[in-house]
Amino acid sequence: MLADRCAVTLIVCSIVFIYAVYYIVGLQRKKIQSSIINIASRLIPTSFYKQLSDNHLLFIQQTQANLNTSNSTKKTNHTVGFQSTNILHNLTINNSSLNITFNLATTTTTTIQTTTLPTILIPFLNASFYLSFNFTKPSLNIYKSLPICNFSISNNDKSIYKVTIPQTLYSYDIIEKHSGKDLYPGGHYIPKGCRTEQRLALILCYRNREQHLKMFLNNLHPFLQKQKLDYTIIVVNQYGNDQFNRAALFNVGYLEAMKLYQYDCFIFHDVDLLPEDLRNIYKCENQPRHMAVAMDKFNHALPYSNFFGGATAFRPSDILGTNGHPTVYWGWGCEDDDMYLRVVKKLKKSIIRYPNEIARYKMIRTHGHVAAKLNPHRATILHSKYNYNLDGINTTNYILHNIVFYKLFTLINVTLPEESFEHIRKRLHIKKKK
Repeated sequence: MLADRCAVTLIVCSIVFIYAVYYIVGLQRKKIQSSIINIASRLIPTSFYKQLSDNHLLFIQQTQANLNTSNSTKKTNHTVGFQSTNILHNLTINNSSLNITFNLATTTTTTIQTTTLPTILIPFLNASFYLSFNFTKPSLNIYKSLPICNFSISNNDKSIYKVTIPQTLYSYDIIEKHSGKDLYPGGHYIPKGCRTEQRLALILCYRNREQHLKMFLNNLHPFLQKQKLDYTIIVVNQYGNDQFNRAALFNVGYLEAMKLYQYDCFIFHDVDLLPEDLRNIYKCENQPRHMAVAMDKFNHALPYSNFFGGATAFRPSDILGTNGHPTVYWGWGCEDDDMYLRVVKKLKKSIIRYPNEIARYKMIRTHGHVAAKLNPHRATILHSKYNYNLDGINTTNYILHNIVFYKLFTLINVTLPEESFEHIRKRLHIKKKK
C-alpha cells in the first residue's frame, strides 16, 4: 500500500516537474522573441521612416511589421545588414543592452543571435547621404580675387547649346559619377577658378516621383555646372496622405533654404521638366522670370499669355514682395495663375521671359505618374480677388520632420496639414455663393 502511494506521488511530481520545465522554456522563448523584436526596431531607427516619400515609408513599415509578427523561434546565427549607400559617416546605435556601430561607407553587417530576418533596404537605394555637415563656403580672401564666372551664349553656332536629354534611367550611384567629383553634400556645387554673382537654390516640390527625380538630377547637375553656377538642388517632400500642395511646398523650400545658406536667387521647379537649351541661364533678374516658356507638351509655345507654370525665378526680395506662393490650392490647378496675379497686382512688376527658342523644355511623361486630383474650388479662390496679405509665406503651416543631405540633393521632409475650403473661404473673406 505504501509502495503504491509512493508510486502515485512520484508520478504526480513528475507531471508537475514536466509542466514546470515546459512553462520555463515557454517563458524563455517569449523572452527571446521579445528581444528579437527590440533588436529589429533598434536596427531600423524611426528617424529613417520620415526621410523619404511615402512609397518608401510604406515599404519599411511593412517590413518592420513582418519582423514584429514573425513566428519563427529557431535560434540561429544570422546576419542582419543595411544594404545601402556610399555613406561617409559612421552610424552608432547605443542602448544599455545593445551597442552597434555601422560603418556605412560600404554595405555593412553585424552578426547577432536572432531568428532569421530579411535584409532591410534603406530607401533611395545607392544614394550617398551624410548624417551632418556644414554647407561649403569658399574662403572670402581667395574668392574675391577670382574673376567673375561667365558662360557665353553669343556663339553663332547655336547648335552647341542644344541639350541632349538621355532617356536611360540610371541608379543614384551612377548619377553621382555623372555629376562630377566637385559636387558637395546636399547637391551643392561651387565652380572652381571663378566667383559667381549669385547663389541659387533650385526648389523641387515632390511626392512619390523617384524615377522622375533621377532623370531630373542626371540632367540638371551637368546643365547647371556648365553654366558655372553656385547652386543647390533642394527637394521638398510632402509626407502623409493630405492632398498635394505644390505652392505651399515652394514656401517651405524658401523658408528652410534660407536657414542653410545665403541664397539670393530661387528657382521653383517641377520635377518632370528638363531644359533643352544651355542659353536658358538659371539666374535671377530684377523682375521675376518665367523659365518654362516653351514646353513640348504645348508644342513649344506659351499656352496662354498669363501662363506662369513649370519653372519660375525670383529674387528673395520679390518672394517677400508677393508674400510668397499661395497655400490655399489643395490638389491640382490655379496656384501658378495665382502667383502670376501676385507678381502683377501685389509686387507690381511685369514678368520677363526668354525667347521660345531658348526657354524650351521637355516634359517627362513616362513612369506612370498620375496627376493630383483637380481642386474643385480653384477657380472660386483665384477669381475672388482676396487680399494676398491674408495668405502666403506668412501663413505657411507645416511640420518639419527632418532634413537629409544626400550627395545629389538636400531632402526636406514635411507634413502639410490640409485646410478645408470652408476654413479657407472664411479666412480669405470669400463670399459664399448663393
